[in-house]
Amino acid sequence: MIRVFVADDHHLIRAGFRGLAADDRGIEVVGEAADGSDLLRRLEGTRADVLILDIGMPGPGFLALLAELRNRFPQVRVLVVSMYPEGQLAVQALRAGAAGYVSKTQAATELLAAVKKAYAGGRYVSPALAEQLAAEVALGFPSRGHEALSDREYQVLRLLGAGKTNKEIAAAFSVGPKTISTYRSRLLRKLSLKTNADIVRYVLEHGLAP
Repeated sequence: MIRVFVADDHHLIRAGFRGLAADDRGIEVVGEAADGSDLLRRLEGTRADVLILDIGMPGPGFLALLAELRNRFPQVRVLVVSMYPEGQLAVQALRAGAAGYVSKTQAATELLAAVKKAYAGGRYVSPALAEQLAAEVALGFPSRGHEALSDREYQVLRLLGAGKTNKEIAAAFSVGPKTISTYRSRLLRKLSLKTNADIVRYVLEHGLAP
């Protein structure tokens, strides 16, 4: 029996996976959490084999959370899920030690397959992501500026590029607008950009629009 812990701030997503697991006799949901701090507390007293971790969950950025999870719970295989399509976030997650990345737009059967592969010690990537990674290695694609961004800076970049305001992004991440302004200032500096118009152009040119 694969013991799975589900960390997602949306109740419907957690309930949906419980229903999905109920139809598979080889998977048992042993715990749930709605934010990063709650997740770390609950995992202390829970025996879990695989953790399904939502990339946009409130709390520490997912890269910092992944590092903490690997340090405190090295036996737990972490499967990152996201509303965002596969791309740079998936690469960042895999580089940080995730056992796989699954977009929430994929079929439910893909998530079950990912859980089983992670439990078996493998890494789950979709055929499309595997092809992208192989191409970058084979062709020696140069690193792009946004690859140096933190996970939260990258998320803010994409949302600003989609025309979202600081206030709207702050509400989505459950933080204050000043925090988003700080992220904006950092990413502008790292990418050598000056205005929101520059951000929109950068996001479009690099195919990063959500």
